[in-house]
Amino acid sequence: MSQCARVNSSCKRCEGELPFEFTMAFQPIVDLSLAQIVAYEALVRGIHGESAWSVISQVTDDLLYRFDQTCRVKAIEMASALDMQTDLSINFLPNAVYEPEACIQATLEVSKRVGWPTHRLIFEITETERVRDRQHLCNIIDAYRSMGFKTALDDFGNGYANLDLLTDLTPDKLKIDRELVMNCDSDFRRQALLNAIILLAQELDTTLIAEGVETRAEALWLARAGIVRQQGFYFAKPAINSLCPDISPLLAELKNEVESCSGAVNERD
Repeated sequence: MSQCARVNSSCKRCEGELPFEFTMAFQPIVDLSLAQIVAYEALVRGIHGESAWSVISQVTDDLLYRFDQTCRVKAIEMASALDMQTDLSINFLPNAVYEPEACIQATLEVSKRVGWPTHRLIFEITETERVRDRQHLCNIIDAYRSMGFKTALDDFGNGYANLDLLTDLTPDKLKIDRELVMNCDSDFRRQALLNAIILLAQELDTTLIAEGVETRAEALWLARAGIVRQQGFYFAKPAINSLCPDISPLLAELKNEVESCSGAVNERD
């Protein structure tokens, strides 16, 4: 691992303008047991709504660190401007962090400037990047936790975010990949895998979030199984430069349906 290039509060790798523009879209993460939005994930988009890939494909190795820092700053600035009252979840690139205490300075500075509480920041370890140094990633998670941040392992169960990472890492949250979530209401094999993950999370004291929820049936099965924190198009698509419309009636309806079903089961028992 190369050394951090930050000298006298300046870092040549992380600071400076990018040769392209981008913005952020925000997608809610809900808790069906509370019938509330509990967080928003900041997602990269082109300034005219282009896909994340249209932006990320322009990030060369030389721009990796600068892009990572710019994403953090932009997400916090925009969340504050939109008067977001929930936690903010930001994807980060582990291989773009040299020394956690140094590479977090821009995040701390913008949080202080806009008045964003650092305990309301969640950093998601993305599955798109193979971690070259697992001990380094452990050090990042430990350092972030000591600063009051929360961490999440994104796309768990797919790509590079597999079970073996949990032998070393201790994230606060596991975000279950859409591949395991889709059709979970009717697919026995997916149900078996999800039930195993629920037991695992309980043993590891980790909060689960189901990603890619696209149907009411999926949302209800997950909540009844114990995965009440969810994210996906069923609730709201990512909204560019804005927060999602009011979905509180939908969340209240789902909460009541889950509770009524649980009550019926208890009565039969």
